[in-house]
Amino acid sequence: MRVAIQLAELAELKGEVPVGAVLVKNDVMIASGFNLSILNHDPTAHAEMECIRQAGQMLANYRMLDTTLYVTLEPCTMCAGAIVHSRIKRVVYGADDLKTGAAGSVMNLLQHTAFNHQLEVTSGLLAAECGQQLSAFFSRRRAEKKALKQLGKLAVSSAHAKNG
Repeated sequence: MRVAIQLAELAELKGEVPVGAVLVKNDVMIASGFNLSILNHDPTAHAEMECIRQAGQMLANYRMLDTTLYVTLEPCTMCAGAIVHSRIKRVVYGADDLKTGAAGSVMNLLQHTAFNHQLEVTSGLLAAECGQQLSAFFSRRRAEKKALKQLGKLAVSSAHAKNG
C-alpha cells in the first residue's frame, strides 16, 4: 500500500486525483498505475484500470489469477467490473468511497453472488493516510477555484473602473 500511496502522490503532482494501485503476485509487484483521466482525457484511466492494463501486458494474459490489487481508494463500479473480469483474487483498499464505492460502501460488486467470481476484500489499510491524501487534494482544489473566481471578479472590476 505504501507504493500505491507514492503513486497517488505522483498522480497529484501531474494534476490528477491522487489514487494509486499496485498488483502483486507471489509477493512481487507485477504492475502499477495511477489516475490519468485528466491528462489522457479518458474517463477509464483510473489507477486500477491502468494497473490492470499493464498487468495484462506483463502476464500476456487477460486473467490475473492469484493476484492481490492494492489501491488507495475503494474501486468504483467500472473498476470493480474490470477487477471481477480479470479474476484478481483479492483487493485491499485504503479509503472508503462513500459516493461511488463498489466494494461495500455504496454497493458490493466485488462479492456479488450473481457473478461467477467473487473476491476477497480487505478495506481500511492505511485508511486515514489514504483519506487524508484525497481530502487535502480536494480542499486545495476548492481553494484554488475560489481564488481564481476572486481574481476574475477583480479583473472585471478593474476593467470597468478603467472604462467608466
